[in-house]
Amino acid sequence: MIKRFLAEALKKAAAQYPVIALTGPRQSGKTTLCLDLFSGYAYVNLEKPDVRNFAIEDPNGFLAQFKTPVILDEIQRVPQLFSYLMPIVDAEKIPGRFILTGSQNFLLLEAVSQSLAGRCAIFHLLPFSLRELAGYPCLDVFSFDEQETMGKPDGFELNQIMQRGFYPPVHDRGYSPFDWLGQYTQTYLERDVRNLINIGDLETFERFLRLCAGRSGQILNYSSLAADCGVSMVTVKRWLSVLKASFIVTLLQPYYRNFNKRMIKSPKLYFIDTGLLCYLLGIRTPEELVNHSGRGAIFETFVVSELIKECFSMGTEPPLYYWRDSSGHEIDIVIGNGEKLYPVEIKSGATIAADMFSGLKWWQELTSCKSGALVYGGGDSYVRQGFKVLPWFNI
Repeated sequence: MIKRFLAEALKKAAAQYPVIALTGPRQSGKTTLCLDLFSGYAYVNLEKPDVRNFAIEDPNGFLAQFKTPVILDEIQRVPQLFSYLMPIVDAEKIPGRFILTGSQNFLLLEAVSQSLAGRCAIFHLLPFSLRELAGYPCLDVFSFDEQETMGKPDGFELNQIMQRGFYPPVHDRGYSPFDWLGQYTQTYLERDVRNLINIGDLETFERFLRLCAGRSGQILNYSSLAADCGVSMVTVKRWLSVLKASFIVTLLQPYYRNFNKRMIKSPKLYFIDTGLLCYLLGIRTPEELVNHSGRGAIFETFVVSELIKECFSMGTEPPLYYWRDSSGHEIDIVIGNGEKLYPVEIKSGATIAADMFSGLKWWQELTSCKSGALVYGGGDSYVRQGFKVLPWFNI
């Protein structure tokens, strides 16, 4: 079993909090991780109709059957259980009493905030990170410029890993990425989307999903997306919240504090998994990525996603932003650490050119920041023009 970085934070929290909530996309390994970490716990899957009906019809009787700690899988299927958990937790403050998992983030978080505030530690498990697959140590995003340089892992090629993606079944069971991700997409549309919103025309939503894929790595223009999809801006914003709640996409917010120039204040859209992104773009093989027009955006998505995974593995919200002014000067990622800001540029090419550092130099002059990094698609690590140059496998 591939070691998950989040395991340490989960075990630590289970020794302190009576309830642990673990969210993440379907098939990210939540159940596997919980069963491995908490092997002595009872386990209940609320996706099963008979189990779910019992929990809905008799919540007290359902919970009373568990005299020992229990894992309640896919608990968002029975949100009313949260109200019945609260008095049990308050009566017996036993650390690690309930482990809750769910694949719909805002339903779980809303229920936790209403019924279990202060009693529950919340974590997010995304698909594998590159470092988990390679067996490398977790990256400390808050000390990005101080990380040890790692060699290229055996058997890993950039185009292959981006097209393959990081969902565990693709790696654990040897499925064809394109075929498995196709099934995953249909399951997501037919189950999660219909559970989250009342939508009759799934074809329109699927078109919306593919249009979002074509915009990964771009500043989000709600009106343009709505026009291309043939729906209203209100619908676009609602559907985007569904994609975020399902951990399909994330929005990177702009950093615009303390600068006197006019800043772009719309978020940038990114997919969480490049394999799913490639599937939605119709990329069937790694070879198709070599000259694909979207390769740069896919590589940028890969880097942003990896940094987000590392943050969640530490049990912290990602302190990641982007920066762009009205003149077009841009930094792909700004890592915030208190008053310290660390800029990171992303270039998919395997060869470094001098003009790749222009954004970092502009940022240096604007903020008096003395450091920064450029992550690229090549294989060497060194310092150039005062900035760290890092290969793709060092994030």
